[in-house]
Amino acid sequence: MSPQKNSETIKLIAKQLGFHFCGISKAQFLEKEAPRLEAFLKQQYHGKMSYLENHFDKRLDPRLLLDGAKTVVSLMVNYFPSTVDKTTELKIAKYAYGEDYHEVVKEKCKQMIEQIQEQIGAVNARSFVDSGPVMERAWAEKSGLGWIGKHGLIINPKKGSFFFLADIILDLECQEDGPIKDYCGTCNKCVEACPTEAILPNKTLNASKCISYLTIELKEEIPTSFAGKMDNWIFGCDICQDVCPWNRFSTPHEEVRFQPIKGILNNEEKDWMQMEEEVFKQVFKKSPIKRTKLNGIKRNVIFIKNKNNE
Repeated sequence: MSPQKNSETIKLIAKQLGFHFCGISKAQFLEKEAPRLEAFLKQQYHGKMSYLENHFDKRLDPRLLLDGAKTVVSLMVNYFPSTVDKTTELKIAKYAYGEDYHEVVKEKCKQMIEQIQEQIGAVNARSFVDSGPVMERAWAEKSGLGWIGKHGLIINPKKGSFFFLADIILDLECQEDGPIKDYCGTCNKCVEACPTEAILPNKTLNASKCISYLTIELKEEIPTSFAGKMDNWIFGCDICQDVCPWNRFSTPHEEVRFQPIKGILNNEEKDWMQMEEEVFKQVFKKSPIKRTKLNGIKRNVIFIKNKNNE
């Protein structure tokens, strides 16, 4: 097949499997991202996420991840929920309402690779879903799926930013797509709304101050300097996305596995604090919330309760 035909086939497969957007880039060194990544790490904006210091070269060049890599396929999966009943003031990021997206999207990627091999031929491939040394936002922007907003997330002009990203690296020649224009303009709503001032100029995020980092990635006690700034978030945070004008175009997903786990949005403080380990493991065995463990959730609830009452 020609590079153009390969691209058309890949995009059709992606659509049939439920990926909402698919963009294609040439596998090459991410020259623009190199100094940005170096500065991010040097400033210690990654906090305790030491794994981000590993595989610097591989993060910037997909050809080091797959022999003969020629193409990076960028994919987006919608997770914006429909209206849900919520009775508690405690907040959980929308992406964590249902099953762990790593597993759901990984399965889609596996199916996609199988279909590419069936329809095009012997193709070597590797897929990444928010795992491994791949800069998925940079590739999504490069392939025209959207632009990186001031909050550091990909914004699609048709459907907003509530998307999971995935990449498939192929040793197949494809016709590449180009980037699109950045339409953030002078809007600073996400910057102004962040209660911990984690969003810095030039699309830079100080992740060590981000509520998502503090409630999930940080395994130590939350610093007291964030007292009264957590806005009742106990797992992740959606503030910067909720205020983004582009998300007025978001539409509810249709993925059954992303539907809210029973009770997840209505657990009060006492429900979390009285929950037993066995119950937690059973209820959240397929949820991304298991990542922070029950002790982590309880730590977050206690921090919010104590700091709100001081």
